[in-house]
Amino acid sequence: MPAGRRREGAISTATTEGFRVEVRSRYLEERSDPSRGLWVHAYQVTLTNVGTSPATLRSRHWVITNSHGTEEHVRGAGVVGEEPRLEPGETFRYTSGAPLDTAFGAMHGSYQMERDDGSTFEAEVAPFDLAEPFAMN
Repeated sequence: MPAGRRREGAISTATTEGFRVEVRSRYLEERSDPSRGLWVHAYQVTLTNVGTSPATLRSRHWVITNSHGTEEHVRGAGVVGEEPRLEPGETFRYTSGAPLDTAFGAMHGSYQMERDDGSTFEAEVAPFDLAEPFAMN
């Protein structure tokens, strides 16, 4: 894995151009129904500006992969209805969810960020697992 990336089970961290993205996922047993092919996971994202200049999160791109290797791409403006602007040292945290049709899978992606001068970059979201706790045993 390249420097600046870490993956430990359901936790991932990546830093791109001064923006650190950490994700923690968990299985939502109460919202899942394996007998109907539905496994639901929540993930909490913490985006921190560890750099020296502000930027605004404009859009997202997620790649959700089930255990059969089938990918679903999800794109959209902002996150949870917001386009947060982070000054150096600021953090934005949100929680969202993802359904799967298999007991385990993974997600990764990127946030499209815009600096005050109009320049843009992709802040990486390192891969993280989506797994029913006993599915990996």
